[in-house]
Amino acid sequence: MPSGPRLLLENVCYHIVSRGNQKRKVFIEDEDFEYYLMKLRKYKRRYDFSLYGYCLMPNHPHLQGEIREAKNLSCFMHDLTRSYTAYFNKKYEKVGYLWQGRFKSYVVTKDQYLINCINYIEYNPVRAGIVATASEYNYSSYRERVLGILGRASMLDDLSI
Repeated sequence: MPSGPRLLLENVCYHIVSRGNQKRKVFIEDEDFEYYLMKLRKYKRRYDFSLYGYCLMPNHPHLQGEIREAKNLSCFMHDLTRSYTAYFNKKYEKVGYLWQGRFKSYVVTKDQYLINCINYIEYNPVRAGIVATASEYNYSSYRERVLGILGRASMLDDLSI
């Protein structure tokens, strides 16, 4: 059964999740996480997507932010996931789908829930037992957003609610 139309609104934040097909890992080596972040940086600029928080779990990424033109949300995610899939399939000699269906997007209001949602995203590795504290995880926005540590070029945009 086909999915219904996606709810696209102007001036709202989205929590976006893309799951690995059959819950399989989409990030296997550090190089995979870094490649995805490089593509995320490229497409967030191209589509004017303001990134406020993220966490790349082994089998799915979480992104939170807003896009200037809501109609571009699907293009942004299509280009990001398509380019990463091409990289992954070539590297691991795979074919076919990497992602489980289309990405999920949830509207997040610009109030305290926005900060709570970013915290939820950044604490995923702790809840999953991958690390003991959010600051230990290399592939989330926690260290940049909370501690001000820029391990790689800044990924986040100014969060002004």
